[in-house]
Amino acid sequence: MKKFFRILGWIVGSIAVVLAVGLAIGSVYYRDIPAAELEKKYANAESKFIMLDGVRMHYRDEGPRDAPVIVLVHAHFDSLLMWDPWVAALKDKYRVVRFDFTSHGLTGPDPSGDYTLKRTVDLVDLLVKELKLPTFAMGGTSMGGTISMHYATRNPDKVSKLILLSPGALNTRIRGRDTPPPLPPGIDLLKIITPKMMFAGLLNNGYGDKSKVTDQLVTQWWEMMRREGQREAEITRNRQYVSGDVDALIRTITQPTLIMWGEKNPVVSVDQAKQLVDLMTSAKSVRLIVYPGVGHMAVHEAPELTAKDARAFFDEVVAEAPAAVTPPG
Repeated sequence: MKKFFRILGWIVGSIAVVLAVGLAIGSVYYRDIPAAELEKKYANAESKFIMLDGVRMHYRDEGPRDAPVIVLVHAHFDSLLMWDPWVAALKDKYRVVRFDFTSHGLTGPDPSGDYTLKRTVDLVDLLVKELKLPTFAMGGTSMGGTISMHYATRNPDKVSKLILLSPGALNTRIRGRDTPPPLPPGIDLLKIITPKMMFAGLLNNGYGDKSKVTDQLVTQWWEMMRREGQREAEITRNRQYVSGDVDALIRTITQPTLIMWGEKNPVVSVDQAKQLVDLMTSAKSVRLIVYPGVGHMAVHEAPELTAKDARAFFDEVVAEAPAAVTPPG
């Protein structure tokens, strides 16, 4: 019996040592990246930082200052960098404002520890007020689409037009919940060990054409998430995420709205795009564009085409009757 317990103790001790060594190696290889190091790599001459209720928010404000304004809100796990193709297509005629929301990009953690949808929308409102933006159009993708819907319904006189690219609030895992969805066991280990392959998996699972996932984008997501304090902040955001009665929210949207959706979207299926159209009973007009072969990340997968359609929507008078349109190709 003593021999059994000696062997058992040796096994348990060996496992503990292996885990300790693994965590030690992980803490070095998957170390936090200092904010200054990331800013040196990913900020540019257009990057600005502003203090908003304790948050140092990263944003860019491009295009003529006297031009019509467009505010763009990025997707979950992404950053304002995703909008580069749209900004290039819009900034000759429009003033384009984009930002990294908390627990993302170069903005980083919120010292308040509050990552709820309400807090996120409050920070958008603070940015709009600090920049003294006039009435503007707004575009958001995935979680950014959800944030845009919340902001537009809270400020119906401020937002003139709305573009929604497969807003994540319609995902059946979170839709209509009044409590946060359950998270995987052991998720807190991601604060220490955050494999690059995790972000490759996230992107591959979201793309309609996986061959379009680049190592550059995977590396960008991986490095941004390892900004100091970011991983803990992002886990906290997921623990606090409550979608609420999103169906009721959508019914109160009044702005002319363009909905963009990937036909191969595995996160929120194209059937839910049609549900979104049907829910928008108060909108002045609704138009749906479905992109063949494209998944959840339409801005990344079809940057030129989505930017062209966005530009056309911002330029033109929106039709009063809802219409479903699929572009050629």
